[in-house]
Amino acid sequence: MLYISYMSSEQSPRSVTVAAAQLGPIAKDESRPTVVERLRAMLRDAAAAGAELVVFPELALTTFFPRWFTEDIAGHDHYYETSMPGPETQPLFDEAKELGVGFALGYAELTPEGERFNTTILVERDGSIVGRFRKVHIPGHEGDEPWRAFQHLERRYFQESDEGFPVWRAFGGIFGMATCNDRRWPETYREMGLQGVEMILIGYNTPIHYAPDPGQNALQGFHNHLCMQAGAYQNGTWVVGVAKGGTEEGVESLAQSAIIAPSGQIVAQAVTTGDEVIVASCNLDWCDHYKQTLFNFDTYRRPEVYQRITNQKGVILPPE
Repeated sequence: MLYISYMSSEQSPRSVTVAAAQLGPIAKDESRPTVVERLRAMLRDAAAAGAELVVFPELALTTFFPRWFTEDIAGHDHYYETSMPGPETQPLFDEAKELGVGFALGYAELTPEGERFNTTILVERDGSIVGRFRKVHIPGHEGDEPWRAFQHLERRYFQESDEGFPVWRAFGGIFGMATCNDRRWPETYREMGLQGVEMILIGYNTPIHYAPDPGQNALQGFHNHLCMQAGAYQNGTWVVGVAKGGTEEGVESLAQSAIIAPSGQIVAQAVTTGDEVIVASCNLDWCDHYKQTLFNFDTYRRPEVYQRITNQKGVILPPE
């Protein structure tokens, strides 16, 4: 496990030391306790590097199971969590509380009502759950498409959340969360930016091969950083993007986890495709350099001329 530490030259009482805990592949038959032990080890290493908050990827407890089709959706039920914490994840909470380190964790959630969400939770340093985010922008397809080298059936196994993009007061600042495809949509960042967000935590599982348009394969790393850096800069917020990378069950996925400043600059980036911890000391007051100047929303925003953004879904072309 490799560590890259970045210490901001602008230390303040509102600095929080954050670790992006990138995961390598999780095998289809890897047990939940085995994965949890990997996460616990990363928690310990991050804490030793001074981290107060550790951010894990999307679906951090399992392999990326939407790549396989099952006739019955319930055929994948063993990949979902029905409680959080549960018996197998409680050791992670116990470890974090003992270390005094908080964390964000992505996982598949199956509710008592039978709803299925791609979920991330934020846990404070005392082990309490601060907030829960359910993925809003669900990519991929719903039906069996066996012509693909592998499938991307998120729209079959997860439903879109209507809960939006809330933020929470935690770790001495204002924090929000998003998941994978959410990071590609500017509305994600602006929704949280309008609530004063100072750090957005994003986990992702992104295959290098994009079946609908393989021409984008070579641009996956560029597009990944492009959308997160733009979101950080245009909303004056830190963004922590954390991958599950490497070749998992024959599918190569993007790594390149990064911690991004409110300026849009990458201040720390993973250099492997496996389990790796990168650490940065993030001054939350740095956000005001952008929130109070170029992107002072109260002064410069014109919501009255942005009506299409919320009133229209698809493209409406101008008349001939």
